[in-house]
Amino acid sequence: MMLRVLFVMLLPAATHQSPRPADCSDVYRAGSGQDGVYTIYPAGPTSPVQVYCDMSRDDVDGSAEKWTVIQRRQDGTVNFFMKWDHYKAGFGSAAGEYWLGLETMHLLTQAKTYELRVDMEDFEGQKVFAHYSSFSVGPESEGYKLNLGAFVKGAAGDSLSGHNGKKFTTTDKDQDDHGSNCARLSYGGFWYYSCFGANPNGIYTWGPSPQAAGVQWRTFKGLEYSLKTLVMKIRPVSA
Repeated sequence: MMLRVLFVMLLPAATHQSPRPADCSDVYRAGSGQDGVYTIYPAGPTSPVQVYCDMSRDDVDGSAEKWTVIQRRQDGTVNFFMKWDHYKAGFGSAAGEYWLGLETMHLLTQAKTYELRVDMEDFEGQKVFAHYSSFSVGPESEGYKLNLGAFVKGAAGDSLSGHNGKKFTTTDKDQDDHGSNCARLSYGGFWYYSCFGANPNGIYTWGPSPQAAGVQWRTFKGLEYSLKTLVMKIRPVSA
């Protein structure tokens, strides 16, 4: 009888496992509501990934945003003129500038339906954003193709819709529509067409710059101005 009682008491403790967050909305639900770097597990418990979670409050209803940051430019400390394997795996630091990685983006966006927000600021202190209804990245076998929903709102304007349906291009893997390689022409890596309306991963410069050189968003400051900051972040539509 004693052995049987012990078995009943110990079984729940032996089989209980804490859930591992797949994104920042899961982090928030687990009780962490502060901005900062967290570990998520989009590929399962053996593949931890560090991300920055933006838990800031919505200006309209005060609810927590719960955004998972997938890309951030802010000071030029990280080189984004990288090759395919780097863009696939991710690079930089979640505490600063970074690219989350195409494979991680693919895994994340296959599990849930996400929306995208792009925040940006110029060197004069003007802050704007662009909000899209959905965002997902296809598998590597399809070139990590971008699947982008409709432009919803934002004073930045829509510079990204032209990239919808395009494969990712780097200096060593040309999958764009241009006769040359847009990654080489634009000093970055992105879902280029021929070549871009937005160049979030271009070379970091300061303010006015030659065309096709800089962190650019055509409908905000044009293609002859490099932005101070640009952040791409996603959250589940039902978050």
